[in-house]
Amino acid sequence: MPEAYQKLAKLDPVWARICEEAREAVAEEPLIGGVLHNSLLHHPTMERALAYRFSLKLASQELSEQILREIAEEAYVADSWLGAAARADLVAVYDRDPACTRFLQPIMYFKGFQAVQAYRIGHWLWQQRRRDLAYLVQMRVSEVFGVDIHPAAKIGKGIMIDHAHSIVIGETAAVGDNVSMLHSVTLGGTGKEHDDRHPKIGDGVLIGAGAKVLGNITIGRCTRIAAGSVVLTDVPPCKTVAGVPARIVGEAGCDQPALTMDQLIAK
Repeated sequence: MPEAYQKLAKLDPVWARICEEAREAVAEEPLIGGVLHNSLLHHPTMERALAYRFSLKLASQELSEQILREIAEEAYVADSWLGAAARADLVAVYDRDPACTRFLQPIMYFKGFQAVQAYRIGHWLWQQRRRDLAYLVQMRVSEVFGVDIHPAAKIGKGIMIDHAHSIVIGETAAVGDNVSMLHSVTLGGTGKEHDDRHPKIGDGVLIGAGAKVLGNITIGRCTRIAAGSVVLTDVPPCKTVAGVPARIVGEAGCDQPALTMDQLIAK
């Protein structure tokens, strides 16, 4: 193993593994060598690769790749948490999604991971009071990935959004660490009020496909929300809720439902 790679593996094991997998993929399928070199192997850090992917996927006639790349690189330099969160998100996808067998996959192919990283750049812009740019990023993420997250929403690290189709997360929503959700999840409001009006999701929550969590309510940590449920009231920690409207049907069934991804309701 080259000395440079050994040093990288010690300093940044996630990025080192991505690069090693990219080299293996190029050897196995030379036709994608250009893609993987441009997207990954050409870059010295994961942050630089993420900035490149962000600009490549979201570029349009309104915002060029160069401008978007400069915005993303500025964000990653200014806030090291963004890179740390990206690594936690990537490991979360690898650990929880059985379709993910390599670290390479989320950063290259999975729109849930890519959409969350793009949202994080938009959120950074929002915090810098660069609101119009943040809205443009939100618009492009929605158009490209089918994921609509308001840039003011607060989302923790270790997030896994599986399939990531038709996800909606509102302006005053807050999502904790190590949360998993599947496609067609909505964290929405219930009216036209302008104040705090969206759900607060605790750490370790699992939200099933098609679930709707509406209003300024709190979902306790390590709770399971069954697929297709409509949650309108607070839920205590470590419970399973199901139905329309949702009600408590039992305990969560395990310590970390978002990590185990067990969506079966015990009879």
